[in-house]
Amino acid sequence: MPLWKIYHPAGAYTDDDKNAFSKSITSLYELVPIPKFYVVCVFEEMPAGTIYVGGERHDQFVRIRVDQIARTMPGQIVREWWVSQLERVIGPWVKDRGYDWEISVDETPFDLWSLQGEIPPPFESIAEKRWVAENKALSYGQAEKLPASMNGLTLPGMTG
Repeated sequence: MPLWKIYHPAGAYTDDDKNAFSKSITSLYELVPIPKFYVVCVFEEMPAGTIYVGGERHDQFVRIRVDQIARTMPGQIVREWWVSQLERVIGPWVKDRGYDWEISVDETPFDLWSLQGEIPPPFESIAEKRWVAENKALSYGQAEKLPASMNGLTLPGMTG
């Protein structure tokens, strides 16, 4: 999951804005691809006088915190590229509206995560492809942990 927590000034975003903003965020992750339902956006409206930057009140500031669990990014160059993609996605909602902002990404362990009681399947596995197609968490067996490129392969001792 990427969990996006968007702390923003009260009244910064309408319900339609939040819907469109979250769809923009989700579209970025669809390129990976990961299931759309992995992407969770929480908009936290901050009343005037509750955001301070450098010890000074700042009512035109948006703070975005992203927890990424489904994927981790190897190496500095990929991480820098990813941050530039995040900046591109948030631009119309933050920069173009005249807000100051900060964004950070935390990567947490994949094995400490579940959805509807299911441990998410491995990257590019048969089960993950099914989760992407059906856009929901589904039970899966050992054989579906295999890479999708091995779909239909029968190995000794493997059952669904």
